[in-house]
Amino acid sequence: MSDAPLLGDQLCFVMYAASRSLTNAYRPGLARLGLTYPQFVTLLVVAEHDGLGVAELAARLHLDASTLSPLLKRMEALGLIERTRSSTDERRVVVTLTEAGRDMTGPAAEVREEVAARLALTPEEAETLRTLSQRLIAGYEDTDPA
Repeated sequence: MSDAPLLGDQLCFVMYAASRSLTNAYRPGLARLGLTYPQFVTLLVVAEHDGLGVAELAARLHLDASTLSPLLKRMEALGLIERTRSSTDERRVVVTLTEAGRDMTGPAAEVREEVAARLALTPEEAETLRTLSQRLIAGYEDTDPA
């Protein structure tokens, strides 16, 4: 038998499973709003930083612009965002919330609160987990050879 740790003892697997569980916890609430989880987090970022370019938005979401573009197209079809060419640089596409997108931020916050209330974490534990996760993300991005 190998000296490798058991699957449940491996950080990568536990983080993967925790991420899936948390994303799944959002599914019922987001379904009520007609949103997927990627649309939800995109809505949050655009609400926080209205007027970002697609490249900046992709960086904040840790996605490739090519992955984000179809998502933005669907959100635009839903009337939540608008994509326009920058007046100063026509190569740059700017993403802004529509009135319907702004109206969606309140119900989206309620879903986030519902999920937070179901977590078996104290606020301090949640903050520690968030901080450690951000360190993992930053550490990987600092060393990513791609």
